[in-house]
Amino acid sequence: MKIRPMHLNKGDTVGIIALSGPIDLESLQRNISLFTDMGLHYKLGKTIELNEHDFEETDEAWVHDLHQMIEDPEVKGIFCATGYGAAKIADKIDYPLLTEHPKIFWGFSDITFLHIAIQQYSNIVTFHGPSLSKELDEQSKKMFYQLFSPFEIYYDETISPLESLIPGSVRGEFIGGNLRRIVDTLGTKFEIDTRDKILLIEDKGLSIEEIDRMFNHLRLAGKLKEACGFVIGRLGNGGVEENALSLIKEYLLPYKKPTVARFNIGHSTPNIGIPLGVDVILDADEKLLRFLPGVE
Repeated sequence: MKIRPMHLNKGDTVGIIALSGPIDLESLQRNISLFTDMGLHYKLGKTIELNEHDFEETDEAWVHDLHQMIEDPEVKGIFCATGYGAAKIADKIDYPLLTEHPKIFWGFSDITFLHIAIQQYSNIVTFHGPSLSKELDEQSKKMFYQLFSPFEIYYDETISPLESLIPGSVRGEFIGGNLRRIVDTLGTKFEIDTRDKILLIEDKGLSIEEIDRMFNHLRLAGKLKEACGFVIGRLGNGGVEENALSLIKEYLLPYKKPTVARFNIGHSTPNIGIPLGVDVILDADEKLLRFLPGVE
């Protein structure tokens, strides 16, 4: 079992940093009131001010900002604004430091690489949820409240229509995230371990050719065979989405692992925030995904 960080209380302080960039500062400023609405205080990391002209300074600044937030006793949770390039600091992070001071770590998309790295080397639960540097709808905002109390999350068709691709039911640790970043880990010391785990796959704007190439890469690396189930989020728009699900089904059918698609987890509206590294039950017959709590 991975370490679950302590839940938030009203009056707590959280940190907002940018471990990839550049970010949408206008959206960040509009969304930052979410924390005050929840009764929280916040600290902005110095990386929030970096822009596309500061790339020669970013790696060192990103690592320093993250370590500072981990070590700060006032900061109870760390929230990542999303851009691109986070994988560049994966080998520079002090993972034992985060194990020693386990805190809520929240982000998605490019941050997937760091979710995978942190779960492997810090052994803590992290949270795949929307960035404050993106527009947030009300349902997405509500998912932040899971951080205030340990409770289970049930994702079924009351949240969004789902499609069962392969029947069955399975329990396992929930991992994964953005498809491109998952594939980026292959061949590195941070290579994703899918053995007996339920794998989340989501992305945006991919062509059928890109999806085909990356699923084949995962197949050749043994990652599809080793997983015990699959949760598929959004991958494209319109016809691409429909063709993508047919393609994915072809890849996964030989393994006969429970698979459900069309989850609004990741690049979608709403973007339902969920914990990674906890046990979940995936029931493809009932089209239900049930999460154990992500916080203590």
